[in-house]
Amino acid sequence: MYYRRKILLALLETFDGHLEKIALQKLLFLLSQRQSKPAFHFVPYKFGCFSFQANADLGTLGKYGLVEENSKEWALTADESYRAAIRSSDQLLLDELKGCYQEKSSQDILLETYREHPYYAINSQIAEKVLEEEELKAVARQKPTPRPSALLTIGYEGKPLEVYINTLILEGVKVLCDVRKNSFSMKYGFSKSQLKAACEGVGIQFLHLPEVGIVSEKRKALKTQADYDRLFAAYREEVLPQTLDTQQYILSLIEQHGRVALTCFEADECQCHRTHLANAITKHQDFTYELIHL
Repeated sequence: MYYRRKILLALLETFDGHLEKIALQKLLFLLSQRQSKPAFHFVPYKFGCFSFQANADLGTLGKYGLVEENSKEWALTADESYRAAIRSSDQLLLDELKGCYQEKSSQDILLETYREHPYYAINSQIAEKVLEEEELKAVARQKPTPRPSALLTIGYEGKPLEVYINTLILEGVKVLCDVRKNSFSMKYGFSKSQLKAACEGVGIQFLHLPEVGIVSEKRKALKTQADYDRLFAAYREEVLPQTLDTQQYILSLIEQHGRVALTCFEADECQCHRTHLANAITKHQDFTYELIHL
């Protein structure tokens, strides 16, 4: 079992076997803030800090019969103790959390995360109802400042979904264009429906533009930069001239929304076709923006 899932089970065990869903996310966040290597990462979501990965892991644990959920909470159903399966340092952190928050309501815990970590409240649907004026100002100061319109590119290789989404937020991206031919990934969070939901949950529009992708068969057996260079030479010759309308559409998105990002898998933009697509867009007559590789 993944260590992070043991953390989830140990957290429930520490808090007497059940937690309201909001409290679980917030306590997990507070635990991760205290860990030297966080078990989970978080984004500023509809009710504050939220981990997509933790939510997915809870669903998986439910399928294994280790937890169960109802409309309000998650409850532990595992027979064995998972506290014994985690590091002693994490056991101590869980005990500290229990000492601080055992008697507090979900609302109290939520408010504390908003006040102590205002960045994670920037997309909250309830912040104006629960925070005082000065606290709301602190949240407002955490919102990314407007950036000049630009075309950006980003790969998700090696990034947890939440780290990737936070990068988009902090860079002021308003539209994410998935330029993979097949918007599917074995990596959690980066298949089309998952990525679309994550983006739209934080106010970023998601679009899949498969016509500017490269078929997977052509991406096999790429070992050297020379292999990539040959692939991209064919891409520039065969695909880019046939997708001028899509390139113009992406340019129109920049004109309308400001900051638009092209995304694919590779972390290194030199090994991804998104760079060649971006370069082609910069050559359009009306392109007057900066190109940024994240």
